[in-house]
Amino acid sequence: MTRDRRRTPRGGNERQLTRESWRVFQIMAEFVEGFEQLAQISPSVSFFGSARTPRDHHHYALAEEIARLLSDSGFSVVSGGGPGIMEAANKGAFEGKSTSIGLNIQLPMEQAGNPYQDIALNFRHFFARKVMFVKHASAYVVLPGGFGTLDEMAEILTLVQTGKTRKIPIILVDGAFWQGLLDWFRDTLCTAGTISPEDLDLVQVCNQPKEVVDAIFAHYETRRFEPSPAEQEILLEL
Repeated sequence: MTRDRRRTPRGGNERQLTRESWRVFQIMAEFVEGFEQLAQISPSVSFFGSARTPRDHHHYALAEEIARLLSDSGFSVVSGGGPGIMEAANKGAFEGKSTSIGLNIQLPMEQAGNPYQDIALNFRHFFARKVMFVKHASAYVVLPGGFGTLDEMAEILTLVQTGKTRKIPIILVDGAFWQGLLDWFRDTLCTAGTISPEDLDLVQVCNQPKEVVDAIFAHYETRRFEPSPAEQEILLEL
């Protein structure tokens, strides 16, 4: 004879379950609004980088110039909507010819929306926000940053490596900043067999704004910016 170990939630557990159920609807609302607002922004480039970068730092100027060049070249620019590199990217795009988009996240510190957004979306959940960064991107531009930037970069690399999203340019800006990490990828991860040598080719390093723009256009010399039908199917499973 076996005992039925299932338990019926009651009291506090039942209230918690109700809250979790309503949270599902909040998550759905974030996805629906994001898909609707961003449906027409293609082609776009997603920017990542530190929220702590001051406005007089050369990384801020670098991000602003890259974003402006891309905006003038017809790319919408998507950033996290906050200060630092995010603000620089939105500012450059805002001053250019194309749309500037901010995917704002509610955080206890460091995050306050910048004023350079044509489209500003607000998220409570990191995972919903991450999908929006990836869903419509034709390229990713990663400037120096901290844990959040590393998390976003690792997420993108994982999605491309595993075939869960299409292969598009992942550009690290400022080779001197990233060199230690790239050396670790090669000397430690490759040596240990936890990644393959060809995985190193998923990223490229650029130091100047025009290099970034040229690298993106070079990738699309023989194909369209829009996902192919097969890639669209992949993105539906993102």
